[in-house]
Amino acid sequence: MSNILTNTPGLRLLLNVCPKKFTMKSIVSYLCLVGVLLSCIPGYSQLNKAPAYPLITHNPYFSVWSFSDTLNASTTHHWTGKDQSLLGLIKVDGKVYRFMGKEPEVYKTILPASDESAYTVQYTETEPKGDWMTTQYNTGGWKLGTGPIGTDETVDKVIWKTRDIWVRRTFSIANINSINKLILKLSHDDDADVYLNGERIYQKVGVTDDYGMVAVTNNLKNGENLLAVHVINTGGGSRLDIGLVDLIAKKTEQVELAKQTSVVINATQTIYNFISGKADLQVTFTSPLLLNDLALLSRPVSYISYQVKSNDDKQHNVKVFFSASADIARNRPSQPVVTQKVKSSSLSILKAGTTEQPVLQKKGDDLRIDWGYMYVAVPKNINTIQYTGSSTGAVSSFINNDSKSTAKQGTDIVLNTVVAFGIVGKSPVEKFMEMGYDDISPIQYFHTNLSPWWQNGQQKTIAQVLEKSAAEYQSVIRRCRVFNAAMYKEAAKAGGEKYAKLCVLAYRQSIAAHTLVKSRQGKILWLSKENFSGGFINTVDVTYPSAPLYLLYNPKLLEGMLNGIFYFSESGKFDKGFAAHDLGEYPFANGQLYGEGMPVEESGNMIILTAAIAKAEGNAGYAKLHWKSLSKWVNYLVDEGFDPKNQLCTDDFAGHLARNANLSVKAIVGIACYADLADKLGEKQKAEKYREIAKGMVKKWMPLAADGDHYALAFGNSGTWSQKYNLVWDKVLGLNLFPDEVYDKEIKYYLTKQEKFGLPLDSRKTYTKSDWILWSATLADNQKDFEALIDPVYKYATETVSHVPLSDWHETTDGRQVGFQARSVVGGYFMKMLENKFNNK
Repeated sequence: MSNILTNTPGLRLLLNVCPKKFTMKSIVSYLCLVGVLLSCIPGYSQLNKAPAYPLITHNPYFSVWSFSDTLNASTTHHWTGKDQSLLGLIKVDGKVYRFMGKEPEVYKTILPASDESAYTVQYTETEPKGDWMTTQYNTGGWKLGTGPIGTDETVDKVIWKTRDIWVRRTFSIANINSINKLILKLSHDDDADVYLNGERIYQKVGVTDDYGMVAVTNNLKNGENLLAVHVINTGGGSRLDIGLVDLIAKKTEQVELAKQTSVVINATQTIYNFISGKADLQVTFTSPLLLNDLALLSRPVSYISYQVKSNDDKQHNVKVFFSASADIARNRPSQPVVTQKVKSSSLSILKAGTTEQPVLQKKGDDLRIDWGYMYVAVPKNINTIQYTGSSTGAVSSFINNDSKSTAKQGTDIVLNTVVAFGIVGKSPVEKFMEMGYDDISPIQYFHTNLSPWWQNGQQKTIAQVLEKSAAEYQSVIRRCRVFNAAMYKEAAKAGGEKYAKLCVLAYRQSIAAHTLVKSRQGKILWLSKENFSGGFINTVDVTYPSAPLYLLYNPKLLEGMLNGIFYFSESGKFDKGFAAHDLGEYPFANGQLYGEGMPVEESGNMIILTAAIAKAEGNAGYAKLHWKSLSKWVNYLVDEGFDPKNQLCTDDFAGHLARNANLSVKAIVGIACYADLADKLGEKQKAEKYREIAKGMVKKWMPLAADGDHYALAFGNSGTWSQKYNLVWDKVLGLNLFPDEVYDKEIKYYLTKQEKFGLPLDSRKTYTKSDWILWSATLADNQKDFEALIDPVYKYATETVSHVPLSDWHETTDGRQVGFQARSVVGGYFMKMLENKFNNK
């Protein structure tokens, strides 16, 4: 290491400038320099390849990503995959290059679907005879109704609960020659067959969620036309909503692509470098998610920094253009928005939001916010112009220096900002802007609408938050750089460089799946959304895998993940003898939504995580507050946990399972954790009692689960196996329950079962959960075996063809996403770091 230090130019500089006498100011400056220059050391490079790249990451609604390896290869998206366009252009001596995003598709309505207006249909649930899809067909006996159609009585106008439905919708077209490209806009559940004027234009087996936009053959004619649809409901809910739109032709503009030369991802930043003709451009997205500073963490403000310099030793005139779509502030592109300029003494600010402002009126999974307001802010002391316009005219407005606001309300709205750098030479020039979001009331908690956490401080308006963020830009960026380097170094020490890069990939994703609020009882609430796996809020078995990240950097946040579940039981609102599964459907935390629950799973999770908080905080004060609930749940585990009945565990997608050996481990560990807490609280007799119960269960577990050279998936189920990831808390918390032979036997067996992209979850399927692999790997007693287990996960993360924010549920044979994306559970990747910290390694 000493040779690296002396032979690295950047670090030679670091040693030379090290202050001989430290002051607080010099310490901050020095640490910042350390953070920047650590990247010069081999082995301290950050991540440069990801399934998707975080740009703006704050909470489940304010979360914008690039789904392509090159920033200008595609439109930027919300984590759900819907367009939320951020467009970036740079003008160098009058020549324009695109470095970010891609102009989104813009549509003009021909025939509205129900997101724009209700519509009349004819329908029948009895199979029609003859050519029912033609205009001349006699529809005598068919019913009249209003779309959309389905089983949701709160939304659908025609309630359809049979297997089949046949639907006809007539409409008129005045001039078919005005249509550029015909697009079918539809949502259906399940199978659909669509005809236009008697000719089939679309057929699909399966569901199309939300709205699919499908280019179809243009069989339209001037005058009357007919859309005819047959939909089959193969099970569960049913749905049909349909319309037609025209894809607006884009203007051909004289814009070249900037050449992306690199991308680097670290914990709080994503940094891109481009060559734009005769200028080099660096674009840095910083979401300052520092977990030990709740005031900063709760600010819904990200920085976008631009650094420009000449690359040919000459001077050049440079401007940068940024355009943000109002899609960021609405659920669907059809929702009208309104824009305005906001008064500020230090910033130029543009604001946009829906005209409707339906605060906390929607809930669900594949959903974007349509209340509150998005903001783009720039310091007034830099040369800047802001204006609003349409997405179709954004590029031409910059090319032609036409910066007049052309649209202040409507459906096609973007917020445009031009930053003039002036004459730029070899020395880099940096300027920044901010993106913010005021969600007004982000969460409903037991029927009370809560305010954002940031309003607990001195800043009461979003303009004040934007102003404070801008004033603190330099210091916040320094803090982020120091944290980025420190986190990476600690992770690399714990598990190696690939492990550190997985932690980098997980950090912002996990945090951005949460919202921070305070209950009216004054309790911190750090509430997760179960992204793309049900949309539940504060799911306990999502909290459980997410926990290591928060235990490492701020255990108070883990308290905020448990507080709502404790309140649910202790208030009498949930009167079961075990812990609840969730608090509802995001953003409504009003009570459990999940049907049957997971009694052993969630009770074990709550006790284990409370014990982990005690370990992290050095006392059992938090457990004492909830001792009655913990005591009730531990007795449930004693009675029902060792040999679980046929029930679900956190891996509920795999189905019910009786006698689940890994779930039994959770119960045993949970009981031992309760004993440990009792000991910390001075209840020695109770501690001894439950400790002996847990140890006795271990003695019974080993022969019951034994299956030769490994332990089975379920008691008595020979020839099976599973990851025993719940064992990790025995090791991390130093409970000393299971002998080393259990760990050694399992790790040795796992190494024989790996596929190209990871260790399968168990013997039933070849898919896996990557968070559990990281936990299972932490059971290894040597670095070689740990790395052997996590290397395929790294391969998956950097080579998967599923370009979405990292899916934790993937196929180990080909590395494809099976389900889930952008979930908080990747916080579980930090388990190895937590084990090192708790065990002073």
